[in-house]
Amino acid sequence: MPTPRKSFADYKPDGRNWITLATGEYYPDILKDACKLYEPVLVLFGQLLLASESSTRLFLQIAEQTNGWMRVQLARVFRKYASPETPVEMLKQKSKAAKICEEFGKGFRPINEVQAAFSTRPMPDEALCAVLWEYKDRGKKGYDLTERLFALFREHFPDLPITGPERAGKDVLLGEIFPDYPKPDRPVDFVIRDPSTGDVLVVGLARYDSDRGGAQEDDRTGGYRNCADEVLGYARKRKLRTKVVFINDGPGLLLGSMWNDYAALERSHKGRILVATLRMVPDRLTRIWLLS
Repeated sequence: MPTPRKSFADYKPDGRNWITLATGEYYPDILKDACKLYEPVLVLFGQLLLASESSTRLFLQIAEQTNGWMRVQLARVFRKYASPETPVEMLKQKSKAAKICEEFGKGFRPINEVQAAFSTRPMPDEALCAVLWEYKDRGKKGYDLTERLFALFREHFPDLPITGPERAGKDVLLGEIFPDYPKPDRPVDFVIRDPSTGDVLVVGLARYDSDRGGAQEDDRTGGYRNCADEVLGYARKRKLRTKVVFINDGPGLLLGSMWNDYAALERSHKGRILVATLRMVPDRLTRIWLLS
């Protein structure tokens, strides 16, 4: 198995020069737009709050909202005011409203305390609008990364088909790529094929880490290792050429042990895993390696 000239570990001494930084927005410049966007959310929350005899009833009224975007924003406001321990992903799922109330309702802040706290804040509440604004573009940097990866790959390898969601969209499920794959719902971000045979040369994941450390860091690299072991174990049993590519970027790579962890992951399968930032792609993702 041919390997790239340099390993991911070799780039660490000047790692900051291999990171692509996403642009951000300045505070307090965002406040005008944030308040304009989220004031209707806070107004409706206040109306539902006045019409609810309990925090459980308030949450059930939020779950009944037919506008999906509004329901999610109201759930986020509810979490801040009444139930910070409830997982936000659960709050966003309309179908689980009754179960959430059953499991977490005893811990909801009493409705009179929620009302008292809400009434002390201005309308619109700039602080809360700024917090909600942080959710607005969550995932955008990851979408930007994937889109730029596809453009870069097609520039260097116009004859090699790369497929997957270039921005938001449904992940590629390996059960749709390999009919007998043991975990058919395993999601990946992109697939590269051999144009002459249709063989799957690469399955890949792309992530942007603005910041990451501690348990989050362990979760990311541990999840990657599980994915790589599973994919490459399947490929070995069936004598496939399939390899795994992890495209990671962002300043989070420079924190904690992240760089070393990715380097160890790349070494774990003798040339069948490649880890790279966007800037490394032209240098490391070679045709010889892809087609091997």
